[in-house]
This record gives sequence, C-alpha cells and structure tokens, in this order.
Amino acid sequence: MDENVPGFLGWLSTGAGDVPRIDTRLTFSDHLGACKARWGIGRFSYLVPAGLYAVGRPTPEDPVVVTANYKMSYDIVRRAMAGRNIWLLVLETFGINVWCAAGKGTFGTDELVRRIEATGLGMVVAHRRLVLPILGAAGVAAHEVKRRTGFTVNYATIRASDLPEYLGNGMKTTHAMRDLSFSLYERLVLVPVEIVHASKMIILCGGVLFLAASLLSGTVAGTKIFLAFLGAVLTGLVIAPLFLPWLPGRSFAVKGAVAGIAWCALYYFLAGGYGWGLPVTIAAFLALPAISAFYALNFTGCTNFTSRSGVKKEMRLSIPIMGASLVVGLLLLVVGRFY
Repeated sequence: MDENVPGFLGWLSTGAGDVPRIDTRLTFSDHLGACKARWGIGRFSYLVPAGLYAVGRPTPEDPVVVTANYKMSYDIVRRAMAGRNIWLLVLETFGINVWCAAGKGTFGTDELVRRIEATGLGMVVAHRRLVLPILGAAGVAAHEVKRRTGFTVNYATIRASDLPEYLGNGMKTTHAMRDLSFSLYERLVLVPVEIVHASKMIILCGGVLFLAASLLSGTVAGTKIFLAFLGAVLTGLVIAPLFLPWLPGRSFAVKGAVAGIAWCALYYFLAGGYGWGLPVTIAAFLALPAISAFYALNFTGCTNFTSRSGVKKEMRLSIPIMGASLVVGLLLLVVGRFY
C-alpha cells in the first residue's frame, strides 16, 4: 500500500506498523470515477487496495468499520465518517460492492479473518469489536469470526449514512437503520450500466432486424422494426425499473411484459398500426412485450429484494414463455409479409 491510495493524507504509526490516513472529502476525480462506473466505464477495475486505513486520528479504542474494496463503497463510507476517528478495514472483494460480494462469498468469513490477520488488527486496537454493514451479513458467519480471531461482529446499518448515528448512540441499531429501501433515485442510478451492458445486443439484434426487414420490405419498414425493438428494450431497461412499484404483479417478467404491452400499444398508434394487418399486429403484441419482459427480468440482479432461488424459479417459468412468444411473433411477421 502506498501514497496512491485515494484520499491519502499521510501515515499513522500503530502497533502493527504505519497505516495510511485517508481524507473524508471526495474530489472531482472521485465523483467523475463514480459517474463513469455508473455507466460501466472501467467498472471492473474500480477498486482500492484491501487493507487497514485510518480516518482522522483514531486511537486503539476507536471503532473498526468494515467495507468492500469497490471504490464507490470505500468513498461512501469514508465520506460518511467525516469528523470522526475510526479504523476502516477494507476487504478484498475484487471491486464488487458489499451486497453482491456477500452473495458471491468474497465479502465473507474467510476474507474477513484473513484481512484481520494480514493487517495485524489485534495489535492496532485494544478492543475486539468489528462494525459490519447489514447487507454483508449473508457472507459472514459471526460465530466463526469470533472463534478464529476473537473479534465480535456487530451488524450495524444498511446505509453508510446512518453510521454516524449508530456510532453516536452506543452502537445500537434502530428500526430505521434496518429499513431496506429501493426508491426512485436508487433505481434510477442503476439504469445507465444496464443500458451499457445491453448496448452490444441492441446493435447486433437491432441491426439484424433492420437489415432483414429492409431487404424484405424496404428501409422504411426496417426503420420501423428497429425503433419498435429499441423501444421494447428501453422499456424493459428503463421504464419497468422506474415504475417498478406501480406495475402489477410480483414477477419482474410480468412487470416488464405489462410495460411492454403499453409500449406496443403506444407504438401501434404512433406508427399507424391500423395498416399492419392482423398477423403483424399479433406478432408485435407477442414479441415486443417478451423483449421488455426479458430485460426487466435482468434487473433482478440489481435489486436488493430478490433471492437467488426466487430468480431461478422465475427464470424457469418465464424464459420459455418469452422464447415461444418471440418465435411465434417472428413466424407471424413472415406470414404478414405475404398476407
């Protein structure tokens, strides 16, 4: 670990050697990096070195807060700790946030034990208490950490912004600190990276549809089909997540399909669907909602409410239906060409 650590201020001498002190103020570069990560630019290399850091000038009596080495997580926690003296123990999660890393096992018992030993944390602090985020609990067995290191795990809050209150009231978690939200803003900030991830498929599939329709019926028809496809994709990627609480059904695929039907109906009127013919109309109302449903279902990986088993069950039920709708829709488009 060297002076290239984000927010590096200097070194703090401890019983286990020098520990880097870090600033709680974020720079323009930090904000720019977060923005780029939101758009998937350099996302998988957006990390900081794992290890022990000092916020302020902590003493051996000050608390140890644990987070992941995804730089956005690191930045959020250090900013929340402004004006406080704490030790920040950063685990090696390979640039993955706490919640996802806990599910993958990298924010886990073994890594926490390994990082405690590697940093010599027992020689740095006089107490044996660790403050972990609640969303990391799925990956950490507190009793195992206690048995192997002597450190007690305290699951503090869901949001880093609640940490100052948690630490200030004697490390007690209130109901509000355990309240898991998924607000409009929290959904909105997840949309850009989903668009970037889908961009290759949009270009590839959209291009194929445009060329095929153009060869069969001319560039005007090709453009209309491409716009219909693009709208269905964006409906699943953007509209379904933003209107998630208000779309009917519990299934993400159903929510996406409902949004897709609404898009298809809108496009039908905008593009003069009254002249499409029956086979093409049926094809559109089968294929476009299926595309929206597929991309809305992908959004389950971004939420903090779904479970792995639930997602697998939904995929087993919905993907065959989506596939059948697309196949029938394409066949009807071909029939409609000669209808």
